[in-house]
Amino acid sequence: MSKAEQVPYRLLESHGAIEIRHYPALIVAETEVVGKRKSAIEAGFRSLAAYIFGGNQKSERIAMTAPVMQGVAGDHWRVRFVMPRDKNLSSLPLPNNDRVSLLEIPPTTFAVIRYSGTAGEEVIASQTNRLFDFMRSRALSSVDSPVYAFYNPPWTLPFLRRNEILVEISPDDDPNRTE
Repeated sequence: MSKAEQVPYRLLESHGAIEIRHYPALIVAETEVVGKRKSAIEAGFRSLAAYIFGGNQKSERIAMTAPVMQGVAGDHWRVRFVMPRDKNLSSLPLPNNDRVSLLEIPPTTFAVIRYSGTAGEEVIASQTNRLFDFMRSRALSSVDSPVYAFYNPPWTLPFLRRNEILVEISPDDDPNRTE
């Protein structure tokens, strides 16, 4: 497992490999890349890594966190690094690369499936189908397309890898919602 700081969340429900989680507001560095999923995450990762390794207006190094997140956005892929918990938008240096942006993601509740192994297209499709089947069985509606989360460096043995697929739950179905 990566020793990087991991994104915090509150577990609301657990059903084996599938969980319902509530995430607090998060600050992310984000870039968007056109292309196939695998090449897009590699290109996005390089741009974001350059930012946290000093490719910013203060030449400041920012700690790596886990997971690296990827989701489809129209005809391109959005790749995100979550910033460390001790950072906020005003304390983060501006990126040198104008394709990297900083933004705050509001608190969100997700249905999440966790799996190990490689993250090839067939595995991702199979796990995504399992997650959507679970959501249908619970009458949970999704807000957006799935987000893929990868926790480990590429040299990690496949059986030791932690991968997740997250699907945002509609606020009307959110078990965390209070009114």
